[in-house]
Amino acid sequence: MEWLSNPEIWVAFFTLTALEIVLGIDNIIFISILVGRLPKEQQPKARFFGLALAMGTRILLLLSIAWVMRLTADLFSVLGQGVSGRDLILFFGGLFLLFKSTLEIWHSVEGEEEAGHEGGARKAGFMGVILQIAVIDIIFSLDSVITAVGLVQNLPVMIAAIVIAVLVMMMAAGTISEFIEKHPSLKILALSFLIVVGTLLVAESFEVHVPKGYVYFAMAFSLAVEALNIRVRTAMKRKLSEPVKLHKDLPD
Repeated sequence: MEWLSNPEIWVAFFTLTALEIVLGIDNIIFISILVGRLPKEQQPKARFFGLALAMGTRILLLLSIAWVMRLTADLFSVLGQGVSGRDLILFFGGLFLLFKSTLEIWHSVEGEEEAGHEGGARKAGFMGVILQIAVIDIIFSLDSVITAVGLVQNLPVMIAAIVIAVLVMMMAAGTISEFIEKHPSLKILALSFLIVVGTLLVAESFEVHVPKGYVYFAMAFSLAVEALNIRVRTAMKRKLSEPVKLHKDLPD
């Protein structure tokens, strides 16, 4: 039990947990949007299975660290540029994210009525949503696990950090999903950032590294501006809904 009194392990644990939560934000957003296309009664179960799948994927990748690190080795070359397994996963994962986010924006803006049946919006199948979540979990988990391996060399600490981070995400996912559904403008904003993330994944596959801090700062700034817009719109609706008060006649 020496590790309990080792401050370095605790610092590594809390740092990695915080990093995993931050790196999982785009995962939560994507899951929330996908789950939003399911019937209401299936959404909590889909969120739980989706995030449990994310946790399982990351732990399995951690347990196969040797294989994960081999993914960074070149498999072949194209025009003198080495291409690794990680590059292929990031490239096709980024394309998938770009396609899916663009399709969701189209459905949100103008496609729902045409895609609907009998006047209602078309609902996705439960297993189809889970399958899409599984694909995106692999993509998002890869960089998360490589980051964890680079930061901490203690496997139990890495697994514990991932479990805690996913549990935090499970608690927050429902609230985030409801908030996104309640404010359509936030959904479009979230999907737009997923397009940015998809573009970054494709760029990463070509060894073009863009600091993710810029993306997270832009995301936080845009969310702050949108939060102000929501407050302004709410205040205006409240004023418009107030009954008109007539002035009483002044006495002669």
